[in-house]
Amino acid sequence: MTDLIDIHGVCAPGFEAVREAFAANFAAAPEGLNEQAARFSVLVEGETVVDLWAGHADTARTTPFTDTTLTSVFSTGKAVMAILMASAVEAGQIDYDQPVASLWPEFGAAGKAEVTVAQLMSHQSGLPGFSEAVDPTIWFDVSAVLSRLTAQAPMWAPGSGSGYHPITVGYLANEIYRRATGRTMGRALRQDFAGLDLWIGLPQSEHGRVAQMRKPTAAPSLGTIDPIKQAAFLDRGSAPGGRGSAAWREMEIPSANLHGTALGLAKMLGVVANGGALDGRSVLSAGTLDQLTRERIHGPDRVLPYTISWAAGLMRNDGLKVFGPNDAFGHYGWGGSMAMADPSRKLSAAYVMTRQSPHLIGDPRPKRLLDALYAAF
Repeated sequence: MTDLIDIHGVCAPGFEAVREAFAANFAAAPEGLNEQAARFSVLVEGETVVDLWAGHADTARTTPFTDTTLTSVFSTGKAVMAILMASAVEAGQIDYDQPVASLWPEFGAAGKAEVTVAQLMSHQSGLPGFSEAVDPTIWFDVSAVLSRLTAQAPMWAPGSGSGYHPITVGYLANEIYRRATGRTMGRALRQDFAGLDLWIGLPQSEHGRVAQMRKPTAAPSLGTIDPIKQAAFLDRGSAPGGRGSAAWREMEIPSANLHGTALGLAKMLGVVANGGALDGRSVLSAGTLDQLTRERIHGPDRVLPYTISWAAGLMRNDGLKVFGPNDAFGHYGWGGSMAMADPSRKLSAAYVMTRQSPHLIGDPRPKRLLDALYAAF
């Protein structure tokens, strides 16, 4: 199978089945999800055991996808956002149990005074989208987005259940972080995690490294549509226009437009896999790591058609089992990207690709890779 595609990178002895699974993802599939380009990276105890990439960075297939190619990972960036928020908790600048309004008084309007940071990070604040129609250009005006969301009443009683916030949670979390730390998440990522090649707000100098994405051939399934799902995903103003444009790349939207590499994501998730450590330095204490990963809400999500166990910004593997067979944590992104951490194995992994699928969670391509990975242990 591996001779059907030119695969680059490293694969440690014992993980040959992962390489075969990676190659299999490039074979023609009935659902039309054969790859354009992809990368899969795995670390065990912080050491790289698999880092494979193949394909082309452009749809014309003239530019090879390399180890320096950046991809847009959409909601997979929420895993990075969650770790950044936890780092502010570790520094004593934020408490998960404090009301958001204690840091940001305007947020407390319209029935949101008691919403905690943990509830907001676990999609319980009731603000998955705008309750009134907006033009998609609003997303490029951060102050306008925040003004509308602070004035808006929750779409359900905060704390009574989760309802996935595809875009809004990034604006809200970034503002909390900025008010508490004096820095945006994008700036903190560049300063505190330099070398990971992860970007929230991509400088123009890096745009030439970004791979072109191919959109899904079908829309994701959301189940029965109601006003909450409509606001979160389906209204004209539910998401920013101009995805892939220079302006979109340069915006800081921690929930939706992180650009990076699979290796950078796997290293970042290694903080969760390795007891809070990254490259030999302590990022999170055991106490903060427990607060980040413990269950905050578990039940049918009001936006996604799944029963989900949410931690403080991470999906827990409970029930879903989309991050392998063990207790694990991570996040998926629109179209198939994924980053995860399994503390029991001290394993972290990430998958990025350029051909998107309709899957919001549990894309079959990373699942095939994780199945092969766990079989190797």
